Amino acid sequence: MLVNQYHKDSIMKNVIITGASKGIGRATALRFASAGYSLALCARHIEGLLTLKEEIVAINPSLKVWIQSCDVSDAVSIKKFGIDAMAALGEIDVLVNNAGVYLPGNVMDEDELTLRTLIATNLYSAYDLTRVVAPSMVARKSGHIINICSIASLVALTGGGSYSISKFALRGFNTVLREELKTTGVKVTAVMPGATWSASWDGVDLPKERLMDAADIADAIYDVTTLSPKAVVEEILIRPQLGDL
Repeated sequence: MLVNQYHKDSIMKNVIITGASKGIGRATALRFASAGYSLALCARHIEGLLTLKEEIVAINPSLKVWIQSCDVSDAVSIKKFGIDAMAALGEIDVLVNNAGVYLPGNVMDEDELTLRTLIATNLYSAYDLTRVVAPSMVARKSGHIINICSIASLVALTGGGSYSISKFALRGFNTVLREELKTTGVKVTAVMPGATWSASWDGVDLPKERLMDAADIADAIYDVTTLSPKAVVEEILIRPQLGDL
């Protein structure tokens, strides 16, 4: 884990995380909570968020944990979440665009709505929420936007046609955003994990040790926020030790 004096002395205290009730999003929320951040969290279903909030409060009762159910694929819903989160917490120091969905299929034979659904969830949600949150970061000349992409942002997955398209697009969004914001003091990072354990893998005939732990991804996400204002990690690529599945 990175250790940096800047972070110890900083005032970064508020983080937004989408898709926070499971997997990488949940692990990231717990990691930032352990570092003393207050959190604004969303997911489609409120039950998982309520459980997570209880766990975070048990870690540190002084933290503010604001939760909201949200269909991130709906522009009105995700924009409202961003506005409400900022009203609840104040200035946002870290935005983690984590929410996403995987639908299997091949471009030539999948349902024609598959690409539209995946683009709305995996790309537009990050685009819409960033446009709500980032202006205040730019005004303060400080902040960090982290987009959770995928190994599928680099390699076309067999049987994951439109999913790969959506994740390639999200990495493209991240690259453009980094270029646009680099003179503003706002950092932008793409995180591209390979297969990572979550409830979505339940029932899959694979040994759990073949997949990465979400906590490892969360540690990497947190660590890049600890650098001084002079440095930014633009991309993180994390694979299982034995390689991709």
